Amino acid sequence: MKRTVIYEPRGKAREYAPLALNLYRGCLHGCLYCYAPKATFTDRARFHDPSYIKPRPGILEDLEEQARQMAGDKREILLSFTSDPYQPLEQEARITRRALEILMAHNLMVTVLTKGGCWGLERDQDLLTMNPANTWSVTLTLLHDQGLSDKWEPYAALPQDRIDSLQLAKLLGLRTWVSFEPVISPSAVYSLLEATHEFVDFYKVGKLNYHPLAREIDWRRFKGEMEERLTRLGKPYYLKKDLLEAVA
Repeated sequence: MKRTVIYEPRGKAREYAPLALNLYRGCLHGCLYCYAPKATFTDRARFHDPSYIKPRPGILEDLEEQARQMAGDKREILLSFTSDPYQPLEQEARITRRALEILMAHNLMVTVLTKGGCWGLERDQDLLTMNPANTWSVTLTLLHDQGLSDKWEPYAALPQDRIDSLQLAKLLGLRTWVSFEPVISPSAVYSLLEATHEFVDFYKVGKLNYHPLAREIDWRRFKGEMEERLTRLGKPYYLKKDLLEAVA
């Protein structure tokens, strides 16, 4: 096999899925908190520059070979850690769709993690619904009416668009989960939980890292409040290690 493109993540990334697949280099969403530039040893401005963002060279050919060898593997494959599978370039390049065709042809299970909104799910629902174990998940951080999402996530889909995609995914019979990370505003997270709990199966809750604002948030209070709310709503959840260590 030429290259292993489906890989086992390590460290913090391991908290999201046992396997991952990164299809693109760079991301246009331009989120201020994005960890991917550091993780890929790329200058932040370059990472978000449209001229830099491209499908990873040879990714589909290598994926076809590896997927054939992994056929029927029951481990979850996350799309993706170091970019967004439904960033704007995907509408033209269609690399995520072609990757899904390969993965579904070999009976593999995927979880999409995106801030791209509804359009990707609407387009690719025929593929994503082929395996009942597939999952649609989104990152939620802020409410648009707070006027902060445009600052923190300037080119990502609006929060309501992401919420609508979760609702559509549930109607299609897909499993759903939400990543509350980073936590920029605890009050926004509480509101987002109330707005989504009826059609979200699982929540992963983290904190804010590598930003001065993190020192202004009472993480112990946030953790306790989230556990109380999630328990009251009867929602399964996972608290990320960074949050647990912040209150230890």
